[in-house]
Amino acid sequence: MAQHTPLVIGIAGGSGSGKTTVAQKILNRIGIDKIAYLPHDAYYRDLSKLPSAQRSEINFDHPNSLETELMIEHVLRLKDYQPVDLPVYDFSSDRRTESVIRIEPRHIILVEGILIFVERELRELLDLKIFVDTDPDLRFIRRLQRDIQERGRSAESVVQQYLNTVRPMHLEFVEPSKRYADVIIPEGGFNTAAMDMVVARLEVLLRTTPTPKGIYT
Repeated sequence: MAQHTPLVIGIAGGSGSGKTTVAQKILNRIGIDKIAYLPHDAYYRDLSKLPSAQRSEINFDHPNSLETELMIEHVLRLKDYQPVDLPVYDFSSDRRTESVIRIEPRHIILVEGILIFVERELRELLDLKIFVDTDPDLRFIRRLQRDIQERGRSAESVVQQYLNTVRPMHLEFVEPSKRYADVIIPEGGFNTAAMDMVVARLEVLLRTTPTPKGIYT
């Protein structure tokens, strides 16, 4: 049986834009057993060896804060139908844990993150590039709620980070990368028409793609 190269989909957008919601809706509607999902947030560099004072100065919204070269390696391995070990990052301590999540190869590879369109080498691996476009005020509110509830941060620290790094890096890197998108989805996962279009395309792919030996769908 012929081996079909997996389709690599990239979902980008500003922090709090709803790109993770889009990714989760695709996973839920297509099936998590049919998609290899790689969130860019899992690839933050381990800062555990840095003193706390230095860690506090790290710009987590700059491309250099992420080990994108490892994500590229993982995408290439999955395209070759080889499994990879996804890092697990602890945002409360700014370190990469010893745990990993085994990601099995699938016909669809879903890559998601704010900066995935910025790095040319990664961008060129993406067959379909989706940008989630959401108003800045909504993005900030969502980030504020997430960082307080899920990452144990204070409201003051979230606001300061937004002003010092998130907004400037969005304007410098994220917003300009929108020009590389094949599809722009306003309002993210709440845009039913756009979601139906994307899911329908993926369903067609799965119905017409041959299954290599050892790959289950």
